[in-house]
Amino acid sequence: MRALVVYESMFGNTEAVAEEIAAGVATRFGVDVAEVSSAPRSIGGDVRLLIVGGPTHAFGMTRASTRRSAAEQAGRDLVSAGEGVREWLDSLSGGSPDVDAAAFDTRVRRPRLPGSAARGARKRLRRGGFRVIAPAVSFFVEGMTGPLSQGESQRARQWGEQIAARVTEKQR
Repeated sequence: MRALVVYESMFGNTEAVAEEIAAGVATRFGVDVAEVSSAPRSIGGDVRLLIVGGPTHAFGMTRASTRRSAAEQAGRDLVSAGEGVREWLDSLSGGSPDVDAAAFDTRVRRPRLPGSAARGARKRLRRGGFRVIAPAVSFFVEGMTGPLSQGESQRARQWGEQIAARVTEKQR
């Protein structure tokens, strides 16, 4: 059994969280990590757990316009320069209630704004036929470009461990 962690990242913070989540999941599963532009368009039969995450922009998942705005504000190349998690999830095939799923996002700590990319991803995972097994979770960054807030890397790893444990315990 394998797990797949798919992420979209503008400045590298969501990528860092995805890697930590994968490290936590790896305590129980073989795990692949994929930036959204290189993620598979269908979920293979060996994938038991799918975790998806991206940054929160304009109160939800990114859109082409918010990604352009992020690139303009950054003045540098983005980690995920093409399509985002929203588009990937909308084109994904192979949803199955036999595949457990969870969603995460990154967002600025201050000011604390409403909205969540993870909640939107979670809804799309459920609509796509996956069995969503956890509430959406947010990890925090200091300012638009980061860095991750203190303790968030460890919290991401622990969350990955908890999600993997939940999946393996259900199989007993």
